[in-house]
Amino acid sequence: MNIGFIGLGRMGLNMVRRLTSGGHGVHVTARTTAKKAEAEETGARWVDLPEGFVSALPAPRAVWLMVPAGQPTQELIDTLSRCLEPGDIIVDGGNADHRDSARRAGEVAARGLRFVDCGTSGGVWGLQNGYCLMIGGEESAVAHLAPVFTTLAPPNGWMHVGPAGHGHYVKMIHNAVEYGMMQAYAEGFDLLRRHCGETLDLAAVSRLWNQGSVVRSWLLELSERVFAASPDLADLKGRVDDSGECRWALESAIAEGVPAPVFAAALFTRFASRSEDAFGNRYLAALRNQFGGHAVTRRPTE
Repeated sequence: MNIGFIGLGRMGLNMVRRLTSGGHGVHVTARTTAKKAEAEETGARWVDLPEGFVSALPAPRAVWLMVPAGQPTQELIDTLSRCLEPGDIIVDGGNADHRDSARRAGEVAARGLRFVDCGTSGGVWGLQNGYCLMIGGEESAVAHLAPVFTTLAPPNGWMHVGPAGHGHYVKMIHNAVEYGMMQAYAEGFDLLRRHCGETLDLAAVSRLWNQGSVVRSWLLELSERVFAASPDLADLKGRVDDSGECRWALESAIAEGVPAPVFAAALFTRFASRSEDAFGNRYLAALRNQFGGHAVTRRPTE
């Protein structure tokens, strides 16, 4: 099918590659033209302005946003709402606050448009492995976009989880769980290194734990890569940023009266990392870089 796509960052450009290789007609644009040549090399067609999707795409149009949450997303939705036609679909595939997504769905519906919020997981590895998609919105809009979801996701890798807002809510909880899992691994590897010393091969331990252990996971596969490349992670600073989802999850936990001590501890440890340089924090920073391409702070070389 034909689809518009806005945003060519860490995940966006690879998603365009996966869509074009899957036979979809993709028209793209971004805030700058820095990735224009790369996008066109995939077979996508460049559109100079978001308004250009109206003439470039057949109705009902679908335009996928893969841009930072907050004001950048809101500005694009406002622009598209003014130029798209009734029945067209706006898809927000970024990590927006689920409350914003529910509100935006109502706002675009007042203009006769449809809104889909798609929590997207897969990081920089999504091109190769596919993206796990958690989708909220009207049934008709989701059904129309099914060919796109099927191309982007691995087998059984997408799900319509409910009305608008639920897609980003499920992704928010997914990311909070991710925080907790990563923190548990970080504390475990920190203890192993302190007690067993630097002679213990943590890459080998990561590989061992993935052979039938109850804690095996893709994060351990990435851990093996991290420790194989740098056993003591000496080239990294232990600053671990957060991108917002776990904060929102804790707000929801408080509102719902659900205890979430693991989420809180994982988030607060990231806050503490901004003034501490522990080995476990260096591990967390390295692991985020591996699965999501997130920036790390490296030590200056002499």
